[in-house]
Amino acid sequence: MTTTLKVCMILLCFSFLSLQAQTDPEIFEKFESRFHMIDGYQINVEVLGEGEPIFFLPGGPGNSHDYMQGAFGHYYKTNTVVFFDWLGRGKSDDAKDISEYSVEHDVEMIEKLRKLLKFNKISLVGHSYGTVPAQAYAIKYKDNVENMVLINGFHSGTMWQANCDSYNHYAKTHFPEKWKVVDSLRALGYVSSQEPLLTIYGDFPTKYIYYHNTKLTSKSPKTEHRSWAVDVYATIIGPDGDFDVSGSMINQDYRQQLKDIKAKTLIVAGRYDGVSTPEFAIQYKIYMPQAQFEMFEQSGHNPYLEEPEKFYALFDIFMNIK
Repeated sequence: MTTTLKVCMILLCFSFLSLQAQTDPEIFEKFESRFHMIDGYQINVEVLGEGEPIFFLPGGPGNSHDYMQGAFGHYYKTNTVVFFDWLGRGKSDDAKDISEYSVEHDVEMIEKLRKLLKFNKISLVGHSYGTVPAQAYAIKYKDNVENMVLINGFHSGTMWQANCDSYNHYAKTHFPEKWKVVDSLRALGYVSSQEPLLTIYGDFPTKYIYYHNTKLTSKSPKTEHRSWAVDVYATIIGPDGDFDVSGSMINQDYRQQLKDIKAKTLIVAGRYDGVSTPEFAIQYKIYMPQAQFEMFEQSGHNPYLEEPEKFYALFDIFMNIK
């Protein structure tokens, strides 16, 4: 058997096993919420499995952990998987003061959970906004991170702003009828976190997120839950963050420090991603040359949904999951 054939067979085996596992319709029922008091707040943490610990960091900022659990929960069979809701998100308590919603606070939450759960080294898997605290943590606590996977992420507040500008240009030129309404509300002084602009802006078609099938959705638990926290998003990205990024996010810039990260890193991008556009995603090849970079040619912002066979095979090999 040739080496190439062996590699292909390994990839097919990984793909079949991972796809079979990640379609588990009862994945959410396998986890149990446990609340830990951290900094005076009850924080929802869900841990399952044995083996090397992996922390999964959801996007937003404002998302609960659920969609990441739906996509990666099955790894409890090989690893200790850790899903949690940052302050103000999901089942965790709200902050007494919204100034506590920040990238910096999210980074420290990872470290406090690492200590609380008594892990030495951890691996980090971040998606979208989740890549931001992942990178910041890997820079600040470089000896604590074994592996890191950055899925459709952002290396700086500058990149976040550039992607907002790119998407707004796309929305304006492809949906001029809808954009007239946006323009009229902006002329009246409405910002993106205010109604009715919040709803109208959020109602644009999702072609920029999904390349092929805009009806794709992440798994979601059947029980009532808070999947999105608009106040957290508006604080970290800014009250007019879909147009003018401010808040804690605008101060993030890891470009000069990425080359010093010790963790073995995989960077995933989507060719048709309108949230983290390839124009800026490929800059990781320059800023973090030691990382493995993979472009998913048939995906938007969620390659694990659009190209699952390729994604999970790559993920399993990178993380040495057998």
